[in-house]
Amino acid sequence: MTANKIAETAITQNAEAVVSHGPHISIKAETLFELFGFPVTNSLLTSWIVVFLLVLLALSYNRNRFVTSLLNLILKPIYSLFAGVFGDKIEVFFPLVMTYFLYILSLNWLGLLPGVGTILLKVHDESIPLLRAGTADLNTTLAFGFMSIFMVQYYAVRYLGWGKYLKKFFNFANPIKAFVGLLEVVSEFSKAISFSFRLFGNIFAGEVLLTVIAFLVPVLASFPFLLFEFFVGFIQALVFAMLSSIFISVAIADHGH
Repeated sequence: MTANKIAETAITQNAEAVVSHGPHISIKAETLFELFGFPVTNSLLTSWIVVFLLVLLALSYNRNRFVTSLLNLILKPIYSLFAGVFGDKIEVFFPLVMTYFLYILSLNWLGLLPGVGTILLKVHDESIPLLRAGTADLNTTLAFGFMSIFMVQYYAVRYLGWGKYLKKFFNFANPIKAFVGLLEVVSEFSKAISFSFRLFGNIFAGEVLLTVIAFLVPVLASFPFLLFEFFVGFIQALVFAMLSSIFISVAIADHGH
């Protein structure tokens, strides 16, 4: 075998080794196991962990003075922010939008912790991450988006009644109003899709960025990107909760007055 052949073979083997041991990037969540025939993915497992931690936090709110003071310190400015949207109805809607904020924020930040995405599990001769950020799964963000828009419709019916609510979508007084009503129907679905892909795109892109940077350069070089993704996770949770608040506020307003 000539020297050129030997060098070519060595380069090919090295390239295959790099590819085989490269960073694991998958646009969809991987199934870890099945529970009564229901597939449990790594993003779903992370979501369950977040729910468990938030339940513990809620239970300790009235039992631990330090936790109570800390949460009140954090929640007060956020409460004031949403009060500017809801006005005197803030007591009704704050638990809902704050649940959006805390749950999405926890999912975003938990996905940035060490071990999430790097601890691998052998499933069917394939190594897949044990944990994955819940909001890096499009199924999760789609559920958030449609749930938010469903709550918008629910509160619109509750405050306006079925008559005024349906008139927004089905008004046949003239062709223009009928066409506008059709656009409103499309708009409601587009809001849910926009919610879903905005949240998924930002969080998944951040995970890919951190994975690639950590693979190509030393660990400390990815630290500024990690701080940036913590900020992005906070902003995305706040944007989701704030947009939901605005949509609800607009939906319950009586436009006839």
